[in-house]
Amino acid sequence: MISQNTVDLLLEKADFYNQYSFIEKDPVSIPHLFSKKQDIEIAGFFAAMFAWGNRTQIIKKSKELMNRLDNSPHDFILNAKDSDLKSLQSFKHRTFNGIDLLFFIDFFKGHFSQHDSLEDAFLLGNMPENNVKSNLINFYKTLSQKDYFPARTAKHIASPAKGSACKRLNMYLRWMVRQDKKGVDFGIWNRLKPSQLVIPVDLHVQRSISILKLAPPTKNINWNYAETITNILKELVPKDPCVLDFALFGMSIEGYFD
Repeated sequence: MISQNTVDLLLEKADFYNQYSFIEKDPVSIPHLFSKKQDIEIAGFFAAMFAWGNRTQIIKKSKELMNRLDNSPHDFILNAKDSDLKSLQSFKHRTFNGIDLLFFIDFFKGHFSQHDSLEDAFLLGNMPENNVKSNLINFYKTLSQKDYFPARTAKHIASPAKGSACKRLNMYLRWMVRQDKKGVDFGIWNRLKPSQLVIPVDLHVQRSISILKLAPPTKNINWNYAETITNILKELVPKDPCVLDFALFGMSIEGYFD
């Protein structure tokens, strides 16, 4: 049973951190550079893929990639010539390199040649009730079944089927699906609902969960743990549990507990 004081704190801090001022220092700032839906989707996807480690470096490398894509990623991907693609081979962010980048560029070109939104890639083959777990599993299958899928790229695409908590993809889904008047998340996808999202659990979120005793301590941050935490948060905010991600992440990274 979560105490009322803890509930009040979570709701207060969610409101405090879910503000436009949050954007500047967070990878979500990258898709906020754009207004075209497809540019937001592509920029957001890469920013989420790069989102492990130092946020300043994540933003720096994401901006570098957007510059390489002429700051018009959708148009670049659909119309890039071989010479344009060759210039991307030298891109690198930590373990993500040009091989991985060119695979995603090729995938996006094929996808956006047939679909208006990247949301379709997460829903392909899904059950009618839209379950995020099956969405992410299907997304991984869609990518990995490509004949040209590089073996090294698999480690950059999380899946619940592999036991992963899918922090980066769940964060990306939050950006695309959640919608409120605060201006951080975009809410440009409507076939998935905020109530269906799963909390993006990283070390900061897990630290807040542990300190607030929302769940028993664990060293195993996996899909089951992410679902367990989400279900706990749903007791507090049934229609939008991931709004509390702002509180859990923000309190830890901003030093509230220090």
